[in-house]
This record gives sequence, structure tokens and C-alpha cells, in this order.
Amino acid sequence: MIGTQLIDEYARAISDEKQAAVIDGSSKGTEHRYHVLHKDYQDPDALRKLAASIKDHTLHHLGDYLAKAEQALVARGAKVHFAATGEDARQTILSILQSHGVTRLTKSKSMAAEEIHLNPFLIENGVECLESDLGEFIIQLDNDEPSHIVKPIIHKNRREIARTFLREGIAADYNDDPETITRRARVHLRAKYMEAQAGITGANFVCADTGRLTLVTNEGNSRFGMAPVPVHIALVGIEKIIPREQDLAVFLNLLGRSATGQQLTVYTEFIHGPRSANQPDGPEHMHVVFMDNGRTDVLASNCKEILRCIRCGACQNVCPVYRQASGHAYRSTYGGPVGAVLSPLLFGDRFPELADLPKASSLCGACNEVCPVDIPIPDLLLRLRDKAHHAHIHSPAAIPMSPFGTLATSPSLWRTAMTMSKAMNHLPIQVAPIKPLQDWLGQRTLPESHGGDFRKWYKSRRKT
Repeated sequence: MIGTQLIDEYARAISDEKQAAVIDGSSKGTEHRYHVLHKDYQDPDALRKLAASIKDHTLHHLGDYLAKAEQALVARGAKVHFAATGEDARQTILSILQSHGVTRLTKSKSMAAEEIHLNPFLIENGVECLESDLGEFIIQLDNDEPSHIVKPIIHKNRREIARTFLREGIAADYNDDPETITRRARVHLRAKYMEAQAGITGANFVCADTGRLTLVTNEGNSRFGMAPVPVHIALVGIEKIIPREQDLAVFLNLLGRSATGQQLTVYTEFIHGPRSANQPDGPEHMHVVFMDNGRTDVLASNCKEILRCIRCGACQNVCPVYRQASGHAYRSTYGGPVGAVLSPLLFGDRFPELADLPKASSLCGACNEVCPVDIPIPDLLLRLRDKAHHAHIHSPAAIPMSPFGTLATSPSLWRTAMTMSKAMNHLPIQVAPIKPLQDWLGQRTLPESHGGDFRKWYKSRRKT
């Protein structure tokens, strides 16, 4: 479950089994991404910068493109709704379901739905809401939260999943063979698809020029979810708009390679609108809910580049902090580097509570290097750290840096400190001169100091 304590504390308490699962799953994702991206493109960086420029252009003209997308969708027979907040989105979706008499539905993976806690809201209001993505289905069975944008159960292993299936009666016996687990889930979910009265999806992209929604999955669950039902609802963050259909080629090529190391996801669906008269099946009613929920505030901030994000999870896979702590440590829907930026911004009223997230980074820059839309995440983390500083929000166990600044800018003080540095190797934490320094040292293992001799050596060399 999502943690309530600071990332350092959560990471120290995480089980070896969970940490091993996260490290293994994330490192493999990074390796696959690098291999396929550099195999297929001589200059992947040029493609990333092109994607970034398209997203920046769209965000700069977001109002115009949203209006254009709405017009195109309505012309295709869809109904378009705009939700300013998460509560507006929840109430809009519930109203749509009630107007169609829906009490049972299936839902494909959607980070926007996770963001507004849609499932528990619908269940509380009498709507049976079943996750159909295998990972999200297991999360739902365990009353858990996703730990990764693309791989929600990256923190679980097959033994845990087999025990869950046995406990829930989906399996008659314990079997942790991945193929057997998948087959059992398939049998269970197929019946649920046919019983459903509606399907809820997200959207990876929405083309403004045609109103076409693009969905990418590796399981085909969104296709199964829409085929037998009369009502389809798509919940879409307003930043998912792109200008033209021809731009899809750029993003689809980057998304599959960055997320899972595939050239293209197994299922790529293009949804034009509700079923036409000559189609044998599919929803008769289509509703698209465009959700703001803090995004326009992010767009007006000095961290607007984070809205380029196409939710691939590559930054999570490569991040050393995420690998140690898992997504649950970030106390929000979005974990890893993207979450360290997006969560404090998106949930502005929680900024004091989440202001430590931007500090959960070594600023190594790996997240920027793997980002398919070239988001300068380290720069954004620094901007948010500065925001917290000016708001006088300080993380527990953080030590003030002004004394170090004084030390580092005074040659005489610095020389004195260097001559005493070896004493730190023998100084117990309990007798550190400042209480915040004691707390800080209590959470870290400092390397042994070998300094203090260079100046002596250099002085002797100068004499010769």
C-alpha cells in the first residue's frame, strides 16, 4: 500500500522480496528500452526533441486544440464533457452511468482514474467496477495501489499473485506458473466482460484534427471491454491532446520502446466514436470526459514541461531512488521522478505534505536521458526545491546548507575543516555538534575520509 512516511523511512522498511521485484522489473525495462531504441534509430535524441517540440506547441495552444478536438468528436457522434476537478469528473461519470442504467462495468488501465480514485467512488455509489488489466485486477483483489505507471504490480512476484488467486477463489489450487496465472485470469475476466453494461477507458492520445482516440495495451482488455457493451466512457487528461494524426507516428514509436522495450505495443486501437450503422458490435454511446484537475495550474507554473509526459514509466525504471523505494513510497498516484515533480504540482493543496518528494533524487540526470519527450526533470526538481525553500517548508532531518556555504567560501575555514576531516571517522553520531546533523548522519553511512594531505603534499612540491 501507499506509504505515509518519508521516502527514506519507507525504503528502510521495505521487504527484501518487494525490493528485489522492483529492482529486477525496472532494470530489465531500462535495458530493453536502450537496446531497441538504439537499434532502430541512429539518432534517438532527435526523435525525442521532435516529440518535445510537438508537445510544447500543443500545450502553448491547448485551448484551441481542445476546442478543435471537441468539435471533431461531436461530429463523430460522441458526447464531450469537461471536468475542472477530480470531483467533477467522478460526478460526471456517475451521472452518465446512472442515465444509462449501468450497475456493472469493466475498466481498462487509466492513471487518470487512479488519480481521482474513481473505482472506490463508483463502488460506493452502487456500481460494480472491475479492473480488466491483469496487473490492475490483481491490485484490486489485494486492495493495493499501483506501484508503477506501466507495470502496476512491479512490486509483486508470481508467488504472491498465486496466493491471491487461491485466496479469492479464482484458482482451485496453488500454481505460480505465469502462463497458468494468466489463463486463469482470462477465464475469470471473459465472463465479466459479457456481464458488463459499460466500459471505461483512458486514452493515450487524442488527435485534435479528427477527434480520434488512441489506446495502447498489451492485453487487448480495452478492446474486450468495449466490444459487448452499449456505453463507452473515456476519461482523458487535457494534456493528452496532440495536433494531428500524423504526429501519432512519433509518439507511438517512442512510447512502446520507452515503456516496455517493444517496437509497438501489441494492441493499438483507434477509436473514431460510437458504433456506426454498418458495424456489427461496439458501444452505441460514447462519452469523452476531458479532465483538468490541476493541469492548468501546472501549465501556468515554471514546471509546465512535466505536462509533456506520455506516461511511459522510463524515468521510474532508471531512477536509483525509485528502485530502492518502489512507487508506494511517493505517497501519491504517481511515483518516481515524474511523480516527484507532478504530484506536488497537481495536488497543490498537498504541496507542504509532498514538498520532500523533489529532494528524493540524486540529480544524476538519468531520468532526463531516458525521457521520450525530453522533460528536464532534474531542472524541475530544483525549481520545486526552490519553491519549498521560499515557502519555508523544510523536510525533517534536513540540515541547513548556509553553514556549508560559509565554510566553502572561506579559504581559511575550509583549510581548517580539511585538517580535521579525518576526525569524523572516529566521531560517534551522538556527539555530532548540531542536533539536525545528528539526525542527518543517523540516516546515512558516510565514506571514510582520506582527505587532508593534499595541501601538505602540494606545499612540499612548491618548495622543490
